Amino acid sequence: MINELDGVDRESMIRVNFSVTQNQLVQAYGLDNVKYFPQNATAGFSSRSATFLSLVGLPHSEVFTSREDLEDPYPAALDAITLGSRFDHYGIPCPAESQSWWTLGYLFTSLIALDPASGKVYAFPEGSSGYLPLHRDVESLVYALIEFRKLEVDHDSDVDPEELSARFRETVGAFDPTPFADDESQWNRSLEELEHGLW
Repeated sequence: MINELDGVDRESMIRVNFSVTQNQLVQAYGLDNVKYFPQNATAGFSSRSATFLSLVGLPHSEVFTSREDLEDPYPAALDAITLGSRFDHYGIPCPAESQSWWTLGYLFTSLIALDPASGKVYAFPEGSSGYLPLHRDVESLVYALIEFRKLEVDHDSDVDPEELSARFRETVGAFDPTPFADDESQWNRSLEELEHGLW
């Protein structure tokens, strides 16, 4: 993916203020592990989400796998970005309201999607026919991923797992409480695994 600015006023994009910066994302994941989405003026797409994805980007790692080559392994005629088309390809029922949502990637075993109109981020857990709210917006998702990368580094340095879990919940929850609102959310399940020494 490359950063394209097709017909978009670059000055207005620069004026958008984000708490999460491209520099923070690159420091956490490295330049080669940041993916950018093309910027365009798609009708019905949250301009804040589109700007964030094209200027700040998404990380790509073992924990969060960003969508990359959208044509492979899909047939050329398939729209692999939208959930409806993707789910139809695999013969999976897709909730009607999420047919037009965009695939962002995978967080652990959950498919992560963006509602382009509202800017909210949802998780489709593996083996489930439904979805859960995961983040208020894509900036919150990336903020959590940066904090999770710090947690991984500290875990490798033998910091107490319960301390790491508590720190992550407090830091990320102060930015956006949505990731922990549902007991079955991917974040809650992953932190429970950490606390029980399953990493």
